[in-house]
Amino acid sequence: MNEIGMRALGAGIAVLVGLGAGIGIGNATGKAVEGISRNPETNGKITTALIIGAGFAEATAIYGLLVSILLIFVGVK
Repeated sequence: MNEIGMRALGAGIAVLVGLGAGIGIGNATGKAVEGISRNPETNGKITTALIIGAGFAEATAIYGLLVSILLIFVGVK
């Protein structure tokens, strides 16, 4: 396999980070909704923690996308 093929393979694997982020955000959202439905008074605290956690999860997805873009468009000499 040549260099272009290896970079494409690495980029594809790096994009899989988005799959993990999506699963994580889905699980967190489900648990947040469950927690709010059990105790509606804690709506503000749960929502704040959910937004912060979702931000961290999306940051990892963006890092994976950035790595894949760098692998595709920036050649190693």
